[in-house]
Amino acid sequence: MIRRDTLPEYVRGSLWVLPTLSAAAALAAGSLLSVISVGVHTPVAFQGTPDDARNLLIGIAGTMVTVIALMLGLTVVALQLSSTQFSPRLLRNFLRDRPTQIVLSAFVATFAYSMAGLYTVGVSGGNRTASFPRLAVSGSIVLVFISLGLLVFFADHLVHSIQVDAIMNVVQRNTVLVIQDGLLLGGEDAPEVPAGATAITSRRSGYVQAVHCRTLLTHAARHRACLRLRPRVGEHVVAGTTLAWIWPASPGDPAPDQRLFTRVLDAGVRVGFERTLEQDAAFGIRQLVDTACKALSPAVNDPYTAVQAIDHLSVIFCALAQRPLGNHIARHPGGAAVIVPGRRFPEYLAVMCGLIRRYGAREPTVADALLRLLGACADVAGNDPELCAAIQDQAHIIIADAEREIPQPADLISAHAEAETLRQAVLRHRSTAG
Repeated sequence: MIRRDTLPEYVRGSLWVLPTLSAAAALAAGSLLSVISVGVHTPVAFQGTPDDARNLLIGIAGTMVTVIALMLGLTVVALQLSSTQFSPRLLRNFLRDRPTQIVLSAFVATFAYSMAGLYTVGVSGGNRTASFPRLAVSGSIVLVFISLGLLVFFADHLVHSIQVDAIMNVVQRNTVLVIQDGLLLGGEDAPEVPAGATAITSRRSGYVQAVHCRTLLTHAARHRACLRLRPRVGEHVVAGTTLAWIWPASPGDPAPDQRLFTRVLDAGVRVGFERTLEQDAAFGIRQLVDTACKALSPAVNDPYTAVQAIDHLSVIFCALAQRPLGNHIARHPGGAAVIVPGRRFPEYLAVMCGLIRRYGAREPTVADALLRLLGACADVAGNDPELCAAIQDQAHIIIADAEREIPQPADLISAHAEAETLRQAVLRHRSTAG
């Protein structure tokens, strides 16, 4: 059963919803055109006989079945290429591709329209008839020309969409949008869970996809309770393990009802079988990191693609460096609070740099790209001591790994220059702050 709050995300990533709606719209349009009577000499009316009209509709229906099969076959090939060449976590982006859904919907609508026309054109009460809805038959011809144009468009769109630059640009754009609008803001130190807090277990296994803080805070305020989640958004939780803790907002308040808050958490915390980008910027980072790591594998051996992935990650991390990150705390004037643990910038940076650095330690261009990413982050981070320290730590590790894995010092001249530029940028920020 699909939850109401997951319905928009499900519809956005489904290949059957829009085609089904388009087929229903085509049937409705065909029914409407069928009741409009036009003369033979009307310019927009089909000029053939009932047999000509039936043959036309049969031909269109058969052609559209072939075209739909071709389109789905090409889509499967694109999905397979994306999964094996880049990352299996990119498949969701192809399923959410709106142009593909629109083209498929147009083809299905044309097929449904033509098949529904065969139900009435040239026959009436089981007998042959000379009258038929000429305007509706003309509509099928219009749909064929529209489908032809969309077929050419789809071929062009598919070729461009499987290019690695286009794939990574989509991930970058979606992740930056999450950082700007969907990411739970943090920056506060979360209070410790008191010893008498009640643990609430998860009723299902899966990934925490989204947390509705307003819903949780409303119930917490009503029952004068504090609630703290254990997993962060994007992390996996197992059924029967702790999902959250609850405790009274004030020492004199009664203990919260565990069964009540179990239902509240079901409504306020969505747990699904896969990660989504709604509130999980780390998932977008994971997609680009997977692409970089696969490009650096011995089977692919494509360091330039890894460098491109790092360049796109630079945009994401510069956006992260300008946002307050960490634990998100929603408070109510009555003392109730909802605490959602979150990742801080050093954690995002360590995971990204660590994976790519270990796979690309023997490639100088990868070290250069990582140091350029850190330099860009230092430019936008300002004098934030936590961010500057994390950036410097990662720069030291990158240089140390490169010096250990690359025996020729000449190959590291550019990396050392990037590291020195980064060090000077951090020192300038610190001197400005002082």
